[in-house]
Amino acid sequence: MAIKRFKKDAPAYFDYKDAKTLLRYMNMYGQIEPISKTGLSAKQQRQLATAIKRGRHLALLPFVTNN
Repeated sequence: MAIKRFKKDAPAYFDYKDAKTLLRYMNMYGQIEPISKTGLSAKQQRQLATAIKRGRHLALLPFVTNN
């Protein structure tokens, strides 16, 4: 079973301009972490995905990383 590590630290609202917070929910390849790892509710996960995608389009977050 996956470790739910972010549930208690999740903000009430995911802001696309807050890149530091959003990077915590992305893996080393630039992918959005699944709900099983984040421990968020389905509604929060959708809000997170929307915020990350908006941040990517405004070049605040990477689409992929080169690690």
